[in-house]
Amino acid sequence: MSGKEHPRSEELWTRDLEARLRSAIKEIRYGSVTLVIQDGHVVQIDKSEKVRLK
Repeated sequence: MSGKEHPRSEELWTRDLEARLRSAIKEIRYGSVTLVIQDGHVVQIDKSEKVRLK
């Protein structure tokens, strides 16, 4: 790892984070999911959905 290493005792990828990310992905058909990370921690999940008209 580079520069700042995070202690192993601190869980960075939790079940709650995984559940929220899976939910965000499941809810959209076309679009994107973006993770916002600060100090090595996910602090925000942005979801952008596109609606396609035929």
